[in-house]
Amino acid sequence: MSLRIEVNIAEQRLDLFDGDVRNRSYRVSTAANGAGERAGSFCTPRGRHRIRAKIGAGLPLGAVLRGRRPTGEVCDDATWRAAPDRDWILTRILWLCGEEPGFNRGGEVDTFRRYVYIHGTPDAVELGRPGSRGCIRMRNRDVIELFELVRAGTSVCICD
Repeated sequence: MSLRIEVNIAEQRLDLFDGDVRNRSYRVSTAANGAGERAGSFCTPRGRHRIRAKIGAGLPLGAVLRGRRPTGEVCDDATWRAAPDRDWILTRILWLCGEEPGFNRGGEVDTFRRYVYIHGTPDAVELGRPGSRGCIRMRNRDVIELFELVRAGTSVCICD
């Protein structure tokens, strides 16, 4: 099985392919600031990436992660309503690493050092339109499904 992920920023969609066959398609939310590679831009980086690390196996649906560690909290509608502007990172993290030196790897454009993830988000957060701070947000149930299907090293291509 040769799985790969493609993220289409314009369509706010993440597709999982096995070879040339699209097996899954998910609505996502990429950066409110659009596409871009610079550190501090709060943009979603483009180009070829891979999953460098998978974090959160076995955590409950809605588990809150901060600094890539579970806080012990679980985000529900009331928790989200109390802090809707918080950058919620929930359930699972697929930490991305750029594969293109000078474009999304190294220096001021390093995706990994920018802490760009594919991760879960509160159910109340609208997907299908840009809204993140650079990461790729997914429904919690969807990110669990994707997390179980892929492995560290899986190719991820992010395009406009």
